[in-house]
Order: sequence, then structure tokens, then C-alpha cells
Amino acid sequence: MVVGALLVQLLLPNSNSLKDKRQVVKSLQARLGQQFGVSVAEVGNPNAWRQVDLGVAFVTNQISFAEQVLASVVRYIEETRPDVEILGVSRETQTLFG
Repeated sequence: MVVGALLVQLLLPNSNSLKDKRQVVKSLQARLGQQFGVSVAEVGNPNAWRQVDLGVAFVTNQISFAEQVLASVVRYIEETRPDVEILGVSRETQTLFG
């Protein structure tokens, strides 16, 4: 079993409240989950209006496929979300129980 994990740090320059931030986070969670079959959670400071740390996880049986899916998630955010700026990306894949 291979687990791929991704941390995406985002800046929301147009966010003026926690409500604005929640709308962006919920939209990203739903779209990424539907598009790529990943699990997504906000893992950073939930009270910061303009910064979001998203944790993304994916389980598969091949490291190369996990890496491909995680790279596609980042590319999707870059290409479809002009309302967010990616500040940083950390990616890790690990084989477990194998």
C-alpha cells in the first residue's frame, strides 16, 4: 500500500473574513475530491483569513501513480483557481505494510 501526502499552502488575497475563506476551502475540498479521488482537509490555522494549509491524501498500490495524482492536484489548483496563490508545496509518498 502506498500513501501519498501533500501539503499545499495557499494565500487568499481576496478573502476578507472567515466566511470568504470557508467558501474557498469547501469548494476546493469538493472539487479535488471529485476530480482526483483524494481526501482533503484544512490542517493549518483555521482562524487566519488569508492563509490556508490544505492536507491532501491519496492511497494506491503504485508510488508513481500517487506522485502523478498529487502533481495533478497542484496543477489543477494553479490552472483553475485564479483566486488563490500557492505559497508552498510539500509532497511525500511512502510504502506501508509492504
